[in-house]
This record gives sequence, structure tokens and C-alpha cells, in this order.
Amino acid sequence: MYFFTPEERESKELFAGITARTFWGEKMLLSLVDLPAHSVVPPHSHPHEQAGIVLEGELTFTVGGETRTLRPGDMYVIPGGVEHTVVAGDQDARALDVFSPVREDYKY
Repeated sequence: MYFFTPEERESKELFAGITARTFWGEKMLLSLVDLPAHSVVPPHSHPHEQAGIVLEGELTFTVGGETRTLRPGDMYVIPGGVEHTVVAGDQDARALDVFSPVREDYKY
């Protein structure tokens, strides 16, 4: 298949209340992430490069000790192995993450 809509894919809970729908090829994975207001992605790291864009709401990222609040249209790039965390603002938020290589734990 070449084309998808998010509704076609069952969501997977990544962290408490935070869900994603993932789509992948051979070398990259897209993750459409929904974060309820005030939800928290705890500090973590992984070997995969991660880049993304905020689509809705506000997300406060801390990456490698640097903190910044991002709004729709703002982008981020997180090198593999760098610790990061995210906190959603007062409204629900949505982001599109891209991982390379493919995160096998996000395929389902």
C-alpha cells in the first residue's frame, strides 16, 4: 500500500494517555502522536534519530537540557541517544514524529 489515512490505523498507547498511529517503510517511521492537555512524556532516549513538527496545541520540549515551547509549525530534531521529555500545554496537542531507522517497538 502507498496511501493511508490515520483513521485506518489503530492507535497505540505510548505513555499514559499519549497515543500514536504509526506508518513505516524500510528506513523510516512516521508517528502521528496525540497528547492530551497537561500530559507528560517522561525523560527517555533511544538510538533512533527523531524529527518532527507540532501540528496542534503547544508542546514544551526539553532536549539535552535545553527547553523550548513549540507551537503549530515549529519543528525539532533530536539526535539518537539524547535524553528528551515533552509536556503538553493547556489544550490537547498533536505532533508528527519521524524516526530513522524504523523503531521496531512502534510497528504493530
